[in-house]
Amino acid sequence: MFSRRKFLSSTTLGSLGLALGATTTNACANPTDSTTQKITRIKPIVISTWNHGLPANEAAMEILKDGGQAIDAVEQGVRVTEADPEIKSVGLGGLPDREGIVTLDACIMDSEGNAGGVCFLQHIKHPISVARKVMDDTPHVLLAGEGALQFALANGFEKENLLTEASKKAWQEWRKESEYKPIINVENHDTIGMLALDSDGNLAGACTTSGLAYKMHGRVGDSPIIGAGLFVDNEIGAAVATGLGEEVLKTLGSFLIVELMRQGRTPQEACEEGIRRIAKKGKDVSNLQIAYLAISKSGEVGAYGIHSGFNYAIHDGEENKMVDVEAHIK
Repeated sequence: MFSRRKFLSSTTLGSLGLALGATTTNACANPTDSTTQKITRIKPIVISTWNHGLPANEAAMEILKDGGQAIDAVEQGVRVTEADPEIKSVGLGGLPDREGIVTLDACIMDSEGNAGGVCFLQHIKHPISVARKVMDDTPHVLLAGEGALQFALANGFEKENLLTEASKKAWQEWRKESEYKPIINVENHDTIGMLALDSDGNLAGACTTSGLAYKMHGRVGDSPIIGAGLFVDNEIGAAVATGLGEEVLKTLGSFLIVELMRQGRTPQEACEEGIRRIAKKGKDVSNLQIAYLAISKSGEVGAYGIHSGFNYAIHDGEENKMVDVEAHIK
């Protein structure tokens, strides 16, 4: 398995995050000249959870390469995943709740601290774009259920059946026993979370999911909740979570990680501490997977999970690759 330590030691994407960041050009040898130390643009970075992050990263990086904003990159990036019917944990083709209904959660946050989210949304393939509309066009942060659907339809989104034949067949097979086990492991991960740093040095993030397969009707996890599934602070960094949302909600994991970074922790150290807060002594996490992914303002990346098996995709504008992540439990 390709470890993150090896990855960081062989590239400039880790603790040498500033190597990917701002560079300076001496316009004049005279330090009193006002043109001295002209700052050039930053090399953009995009990171996202799980293997489905690779095609999502490609779409996001196309925007970043052209000097686009991080907020547009993360929205367009995760839309790729939402539209892919082969991915059973996000958007179209997502596995339904135990009533056979696909319900979606998503949130988005920009560099100015603006945020939007939707939860328990049905019939709309791109909940991330509805969340963006909530952020841009309303005074609210979160819309739910029927209200979120009404808002989406009023803004031109099309109503469609998100339950594909493959997902319906899987649900019908599950109904034979209908055993409700809210277990998240490497076979049942539930989100794509994406973070981007654009060439202006601004951060943004997005998170979208169909949630836990065969969940109780009405269940909402961490993914649409700012501070739990996603948090961005443009002065410090950003973080996203994936895994069993109930445990992330109890610790406001993404906010915690960014605050730890504010206190001087690296993204890696912050992710590890976030996981330790959940996998505390005496708590059974044998069937529980949670992982965090974070990026600092300088472009340094960190990630950590309870169990092995979590990986993330990183695109630096030249290479788009997967990185296997170290775990609390080997």
